[in-house]
Amino acid sequence: MKMNGCLYETHMHTREGSACGQSGGAEMARAYAEHGYTGIIVTDHFFYGNTAVDRKLPWSEWVNAFCLGYEHAKAEGEKCGLQVFFGWESGYDGTEFLIYGLDKAWLLAHPEIRDATVAEQFELVHAGGGIVCHAHPYREADYIPEIRLFPEYVDAVEGMNAANFRKGKKANPPCLEYDKRAIAYAEKHHFPMTAGSDQHSTEMLYGGMVFARKLKDVRDFNYAVMAGEAVRLLDGSTKLTQE
Repeated sequence: MKMNGCLYETHMHTREGSACGQSGGAEMARAYAEHGYTGIIVTDHFFYGNTAVDRKLPWSEWVNAFCLGYEHAKAEGEKCGLQVFFGWESGYDGTEFLIYGLDKAWLLAHPEIRDATVAEQFELVHAGGGIVCHAHPYREADYIPEIRLFPEYVDAVEGMNAANFRKGKKANPPCLEYDKRAIAYAEKHHFPMTAGSDQHSTEMLYGGMVFARKLKDVRDFNYAVMAGEAVRLLDGSTKLTQE
């Protein structure tokens, strides 16, 4: 599929921040740049998710270690012309949310986010100027004991997740049904949708969002999502080529 516009990855993990990550931040950045992406958002697993960082560390040390994947990706991105933004994926017993628009300094100043409930997370993130997106809300997996929805505590829904498609290639549906159900959920509640790869290695899954313009920063990404600026959402079903 030929791709016009600026392509952004909105959901990816690094080895530094996520225990399930297979490649380092710098490697990931190079791979995305080589495959024509304009930018990426590093969303490593947060404190109670599948984090790679020792939870026994003092909060400041934990945050510094947690942000290394992003920082390594950012440094490499500056070399290869790839925009790199910061986010994270919080976990609540298998239910996961993508947090966009906050930064390392905010995390250091708000240790209360670590133990926040879903409702408290929403309030804290909003107070800081960020948004909360429900990641792959209908995914079924061993680490997800049940599907739980929180429409009152999210701003957006991840309508397409390329990892769902990739897993579905072996099992065949119902994996593709996860996206269909997520899209229906978003439409029912009039939520804007995002799309991401949920990538953990440099093997491209070809997910993401295409915008008609280059974004300024992660806050601009939030604005573009909420304003419905995306011209295409990618589910990873087709390899991308540049026009």
